[in-house]
Amino acid sequence: MDGNGRWAKKRHLPRVLGHQRGVEAVRRLIRGVRGMGLEAVTLYAFSSENWRRPEQEVSDLMGLLKRFIISDIDEIAANGVRLKIIGDYKALSDDIVELLEGAMARTAGNRELTLAIALNYGSQQEIARAAAAAAAKGEITAEAIEAELDTACLPPLDLVVRTSGEVRLSNFLLWQAAYAEMWFTDVLWPDFTPDHLAHALGAFGQRERRFGGR
Repeated sequence: MDGNGRWAKKRHLPRVLGHQRGVEAVRRLIRGVRGMGLEAVTLYAFSSENWRRPEQEVSDLMGLLKRFIISDIDEIAANGVRLKIIGDYKALSDDIVELLEGAMARTAGNRELTLAIALNYGSQQEIARAAAAAAAKGEITAEAIEAELDTACLPPLDLVVRTSGEVRLSNFLLWQAAYAEMWFTDVLWPDFTPDHLAHALGAFGQRERRFGGR
C-alpha cells in the first residue's frame, strides 16, 4: 500500500492526512472484496524498515492503527473476517499488542475472509526466523522452512499488487512470491478502490501460470 505521502504532497497537505486517507482506502477495500471469492488478503501496513521514518510520523501511524482496530473490529467480526497479524508485532507497544491479540482472538473462528496485516514485518527477517526454527527441529528443507513462516496458516500467494508506480517488492513476502503474479499500478494508495483490485484480478485471470513447467 504505497503512495500515502505522495498523495498528500501533491495536495500540499501534511503526510498524516495522506495516511488517514490510506486508512480509509483500507476500510473501502475490506468492504469491497466481499463477494470477490478471495480466501485471503494481506496488507503491508508497517515494515521493519519504517522505523527509520521521523518519530512523529511513526507515532501518527501507530495512532492510526489503534484507531482502526478500535473503530472497525465490530464490523470486521460481524462480516466473518478473520484477522491475522504477520511480522514481529509483539515488539510494538503493549497497548497495541493487547488490541491486536484481542482482535485476533475475537475473529479466530471467522471463515469468510482472512485479512492479514503485516506489522513490523520484513520478509528477509521472517525467512531467517523460519530457517532458524526449522534448524532447531533438525530439518532444513523448503517444506520445513515454509511451515515456520508467519504465513503458514494462509493459502498460497497468487497475486502481489503494488500501488504508486514503484516496481519492486520492498522486502514483502519474498518467499511466498516465488511463483506469484505481479501487478503494478501508478494509482496512489489513498485513491485505490475495489474496482482497481477487480481490474488486477481480471488481468491475473488472463495469465498462464506454469510454475516452472511448460
